[in-house]
Amino acid sequence: MADAHPRIPRRLVAAVPGWTTSADVVVVGSGIAGLTTALRLRQRVDRVLLVTKTVLNEGSTQWAQGGIAAALDPGDSPAEHLHDTLVAGCGLCDVGAVTALVHEGPERVRELVALGAEFDLDAEGELKLTREGGHRRDRIAHAGGDATGREISRALIAALHRVKDDPGIEVIEHALVVDLLQDDRSRVCGVTLHVIGEGQMDGVGAALSRAVVLATGGLGQVYSATTNPPVATGDGMAAALRAGAVLADVEFVQFHPTVLWLGAGSSGQQPLISEAVRGEGAFLVDRDGVRFMKGLHPLADLAPRDVVSRAIVDRMRELGEDHVFLDARHLGRAFLEERFPSIVARCRELGFDPATDLLPVAPAQHYASGGVRTDLHGRSCLDGLYACGEVSCTGVHGANRLASNSLLEGLVFAHRIADDISARLAAGELPQGTPVATEQTLPSAVAELVPLDEGGVDRAGDGVALLDGSARVQVQAAMTRGSGAVRSAESLAAAAESLTALAAAATSTEPSPDSWETTNLLHVGQVLTLAAALREETRGGHVRTDYPEQVDPRWRVRTILGRRPDGTVGHTFEPVAAQDLL
Repeated sequence: MADAHPRIPRRLVAAVPGWTTSADVVVVGSGIAGLTTALRLRQRVDRVLLVTKTVLNEGSTQWAQGGIAAALDPGDSPAEHLHDTLVAGCGLCDVGAVTALVHEGPERVRELVALGAEFDLDAEGELKLTREGGHRRDRIAHAGGDATGREISRALIAALHRVKDDPGIEVIEHALVVDLLQDDRSRVCGVTLHVIGEGQMDGVGAALSRAVVLATGGLGQVYSATTNPPVATGDGMAAALRAGAVLADVEFVQFHPTVLWLGAGSSGQQPLISEAVRGEGAFLVDRDGVRFMKGLHPLADLAPRDVVSRAIVDRMRELGEDHVFLDARHLGRAFLEERFPSIVARCRELGFDPATDLLPVAPAQHYASGGVRTDLHGRSCLDGLYACGEVSCTGVHGANRLASNSLLEGLVFAHRIADDISARLAAGELPQGTPVATEQTLPSAVAELVPLDEGGVDRAGDGVALLDGSARVQVQAAMTRGSGAVRSAESLAAAAESLTALAAAATSTEPSPDSWETTNLLHVGQVLTLAAALREETRGGHVRTDYPEQVDPRWRVRTILGRRPDGTVGHTFEPVAAQDLL
């Protein structure tokens, strides 16, 4: 284990900031979490700075096909939504966080409607609710059939544009956050960021603030195949880790079971076939036409995603195949084109027609259930640093996210964060700090971590070489082989060795967005691999072939990881109370 654990630098190599701006709060990310936080904060504070890596509408939210889950039907209840979430989370959910989600969620969705989001309606003009994997009620609201995320982003961005002329909100597009700024007490007081101008690099600057909200999305690009957009390079998690925030449950990576298989050489963002297609009656078959999910789970093809993904991997291994098939032909051309227009159009672009063809599918990385550990107000262990959405770990998802809970989590906790920051600013609890360049006071959450290697380790501070952007494919290959959908001690050790070798071979690469992103992927991949090696069981999105027992009660713990001042990563395990519903 000692040889496998990573050593993480305090910050990335970057130029000294050449310009400075300031705001009460910096929000990093333009998905549902970031946009909602920024809009709500602006109602309470004087100045908000919203930073996004590309443009406002290219966050992960727009790719959400399935929908947003909430107990909106009179026959449904928050208690039932709570039950289904806890079951999907395999005993590791934070019940308090889930309770907040399911009770506050319906009102948050209604507020989206009031903001202008146009969800699909039934013949009576009521929200048309459907079902997805793991849900025992129809509680998924959709927009445009399979374009929910795009519609939510549109509504939020439209609202943002309505106040864009307000001098109290500044939007900086094409900006990559490099690292967090901290004062001499380790409180977060801003970010360094690099803005790319029209055809030229405008260089590194500093954005000072009294609080920072990370809403940077996931880490999907750490794998060779993912449903995540190209911007999902784990920047927020990596920056928080380097600054001393602790991460939780990063080993729980959800692989979506039905991603269109485009051939062995295909990589990058892959086309997702929404779980809602199975919710409407499509089913999985192998090459022989056998419906292999029958009998494996009471919900069969609508079992939670980890169950379905594992079943597909097992069947592919048994048959020596690299994909199975999704059969939606019986749903009919007219229904498919009306209910899933985007999916049908994309499949046809790639040479498949869901109305007449079996669709080849295989699991691909989809969602990170772990991330920057936060409390019920979205606070990290670093004062002034908040996290929301996929970059965070509220405890809502446990070991496996329930379908369509992610958009709801972004909404609910964005509101909680905005309210908490506003109250603390009003109370004078978040003063503007002065950034310092030295190692800060050790946060108590990190001080409690057990170092994995007591030997003499060189301080891993500034000046650590960046990975060249060309090494990204090597990081992805190592992670896919060793820390992918199915893992073992042997595969994880091999992945750790490969990543360590890449880090050791890094040269004096010129700082650039590509090298920063690739280095972020390395850091996130190293910590994820370590967490997966520590958890010696199979649970939720974490599958170990050498520990096939599922949900071992001895491992009803959360994995907490953080960077210590000497650069080593320490860990602890936090027990989770037994949940009677499981």
